[in-house]
Amino acid sequence: MGERWWLGADNPWQCLAACVEVRNALASGDPENYFSSLPVHQDGSCNGLQHYAALGRDESGGRAVNLVPIEQPSDVYTGIAQLVAARVEEDALQGNVQAQKLLKEVDRKLVKQTVMTSVYGVTFVGAREQITSRLKERGWRAEDDIYKTACYAARITLDSLHTMFSSAKHIMNWLTECAHLVASNGKPVAWTTPLGLPVVQPYRHRERHSVKTVLQRLIIVENSERLPLALARQRSAFPPNYIHSIDSTHMMMTATECYHQGLSFAGVHDSFWTHAGTVDAMNTILREKFVELHGYPLLESLLHEFQSELPHVAFPKVPQTGTLNLGLVRSSPYFFS
Repeated sequence: MGERWWLGADNPWQCLAACVEVRNALASGDPENYFSSLPVHQDGSCNGLQHYAALGRDESGGRAVNLVPIEQPSDVYTGIAQLVAARVEEDALQGNVQAQKLLKEVDRKLVKQTVMTSVYGVTFVGAREQITSRLKERGWRAEDDIYKTACYAARITLDSLHTMFSSAKHIMNWLTECAHLVASNGKPVAWTTPLGLPVVQPYRHRERHSVKTVLQRLIIVENSERLPLALARQRSAFPPNYIHSIDSTHMMMTATECYHQGLSFAGVHDSFWTHAGTVDAMNTILREKFVELHGYPLLESLLHEFQSELPHVAFPKVPQTGTLNLGLVRSSPYFFS
């Protein structure tokens, strides 16, 4: 354990495990051929936005989330912060009071949570609350200043996201509109993933029953398919749920191929793990499976499924796509890294 310097690492136990593994490899006398059992993880670069950019063949968005090969990794949070900073400087010169107060506050951390949750349908109110928390962490105390500045910052952060990921916004709006039409016709939103897994959104209004006993009062919540649909929830939850179904399909396709090739594999959302000796093979597999997955007409298949279920409903057309060459993912070193 030594002087326990490893306790100061970001992930102390992972750091200690790596140190023990290096020690054991050196002690083996043949470190190059030492069989390491330490998992090595590869993480997606803002994975939800990666899938949105791929669905829309969005060149600008794809570059921001490392779908194309570049010398240095793109950091989408820094990219959005730069767009926000430029907008704040411009507005400050024109006399915008909130922009002037925000001039020295715009950085990666200010916008990160909003960018991360944008793929899950964060609202303006949600973005405002997130930025409010960041401002309070920095010592802001005047509630009126915080509220007005957070409103301004939330609005331009969301605007910057829509500028960088224009196709994502169009696709998100299309998914929301389709969900609204399905739910308005008395059906829960349902679809089938590329692997054949049926998904049904369970959101319905709940009935609460109060039961009084001698000792206490109990609240019993009933969940039943006979209850009316929660229309707003069916609509707002569909875009993030659909993207989750796509990213989980990518993980399952990768896991299955790793199994067939004899690789150890574990994964949590967009973090894929294998051993050091097979990480290069896993990297090749996960890229091939991403390209294969998005080679399917995913949105067209989804639309056909909705039209088959509700042939009398006029669903909007699938949004137009850009010109991003998804094959470039195969040679993008920072796609997962």
